[in-house]
Amino acid sequence: MNPLIKIITFPGTNCEYDAYKQLRFLGAEAELVWHQQSTLGNCSGIILPGGFAHGDYLRPGAIARFSPIMEEVIKFAEAGGPVVGICNGFQVLTECGLLPGALSKNEEMRFICKTVPCVVKSTASVLTSAATGGQELHLPINHGEGNYVCDDATLQYLTTNNMIVLSYTTNVNGSIENIAGITNKIGNVVGLMPHPERAVDPLTGQTDGQVLLKSFIEATK
Repeated sequence: MNPLIKIITFPGTNCEYDAYKQLRFLGAEAELVWHQQSTLGNCSGIILPGGFAHGDYLRPGAIARFSPIMEEVIKFAEAGGPVVGICNGFQVLTECGLLPGALSKNEEMRFICKTVPCVVKSTASVLTSAATGGQELHLPINHGEGNYVCDDATLQYLTTNNMIVLSYTTNVNGSIENIAGITNKIGNVVGLMPHPERAVDPLTGQTDGQVLLKSFIEATK
């Protein structure tokens, strides 16, 4: 039986159908879940997709964190269920406390939309288990507030526990230590700014995102 992955959508989410299409392309079952629902039902994994949840008012992810479905997302994650937040979804995961640190405005205060090289720093997560440490992936980014920030103690915690899963080869947005993605300590919750779902279909000419989504699908089985 194929895993059923729930994709949480908020007002302003705009990457949910990209995630839905590419998960199905890779053999998983996917279903969209509106943020006002209070139950997940049958669920093997969760993706919080990119976009501008609630228009990014206050700050990205700050309002989405209080949507009814987030109570279930937090419970699912705390029980060990695989959860991935992409771009705006990463911001939501930090706002709700499932991942440490925060995302702030890009260093040069400009919106960035391009494909960038990233390096897999750790394979100890639901998103990178099928990749190889040191593997270079070319992935699209599309954000104005993707600058990952944290205090020194948090950075030490991330480094000591092998929680940095993806980094940029060059500092594209000001993120500390070029961080592009992190995981929680046990590896079941991952947040990243690049969009793997936009680098899956061979027709796009970019397929480096496949290894990440395949890792996640495998983790949901």
